[in-house]
Amino acid sequence: MAHILVVDDDKDLCTLLKTALERDGHQVSAHLRGNEVDQAACRWADCILLDVMMPGEDGFSLCRRIRNLADCPILFLTAKTEETDVLTGLGIGGDDYLTKPFRVAELRARVAAHLRRQQRTPHTRLRRGNLDFDLGEKAVYFQGKPLKLTRSEYAICEHLAMRPEQTFSKEQLYEAAFGYEGLADASAITEHIKNIRAKLRPLNESPIETVWGVGYKWKKG
Repeated sequence: MAHILVVDDDKDLCTLLKTALERDGHQVSAHLRGNEVDQAACRWADCILLDVMMPGEDGFSLCRRIRNLADCPILFLTAKTEETDVLTGLGIGGDDYLTKPFRVAELRARVAAHLRRQQRTPHTRLRRGNLDFDLGEKAVYFQGKPLKLTRSEYAICEHLAMRPEQTFSKEQLYEAAFGYEGLADASAITEHIKNIRAKLRPLNESPIETVWGVGYKWKKG
């Protein structure tokens, strides 16, 4: 499931896109005005669909404003066909465009293709189930709220989450979290894992699995 942000002043089109993309299992947030989109609205977006011609803040202006806030594909929805407009959109950080009117099936296919590409190359964000990793901020969020993880706990979580279903020994996790200069024993990883699980348990999250006699892994899903 991906979180898709739709911004278009055509209410009927927003409803149509929301219905179609939710059928594909995505979570869709729709806004009718560019100025409704703030950092919280686009922070965890996996794909953003922007109408170019909107009253107030148009799609190009909105793209310029949020490009550094949203590390995800941005697709323009435009009725314009002039090459200069297309080049403007791509030049300011857009990834693709669809000319109105377009077929919903084409949009769904285009969104799916960008999501697949995005999943292969995480840059500053990573989603694992209900947990969102901000790789730049070094923080984990659950439903938009930050978890109170220590730096070491975060490092262990990030290392495992970046490689789901891959098992790591305590020694490997210790090196990932502390480097060769760490002073504690690798057995400290056991305590860190216990603390991480205790913080995730109230959220009904248990992504870290013990592989007996070997180490730990992040469950896929």
